[in-house]
Amino acid sequence: MFQAPQLNLPQYPFKLKQEGSTSFIFDEIRKKYLVLTPEEWVRQHFVKYLITEKGYPRSLVRLEGGLTLNSLRKRTDIVLFNNLGEKILMVECKAPQVKISQSTFDQIARYNIVHKVKLLAVTNGLQHYFCEINFESGSYSFIHELPEYR
Repeated sequence: MFQAPQLNLPQYPFKLKQEGSTSFIFDEIRKKYLVLTPEEWVRQHFVKYLITEKGYPRSLVRLEGGLTLNSLRKRTDIVLFNNLGEKILMVECKAPQVKISQSTFDQIARYNIVHKVKLLAVTNGLQHYFCEINFESGSYSFIHELPEYR
């Protein structure tokens, strides 16, 4: 039985189900039940936060999209698009017990070599870091919160 950790995000009503000793959560984006792991708990909360609190359209969210990096297949947790189909935000989710470290930032930076997204977020559900990339100057800056969808 999954013990849902308290996150530093608003609480949302999720559809949960139990099959034997395995817990599942309904993913509203992919329209199916997924095994409920601590990382999935964070991912589902953060997606709901982006849609509910920040106004990102559900139809412009892609979860666990694939990418190839140095001939290796990788998966990005969350990518959001604008209505022109351009990637505008990439989010890396970790389980609450996973400490956000330099290697977490290195991971999303490597993924961004492929995606070239201006806004990056890293979260473990307890701590959230947001970063804006300036590709022209080759610099980045941390921001206090993500902008609302416009």
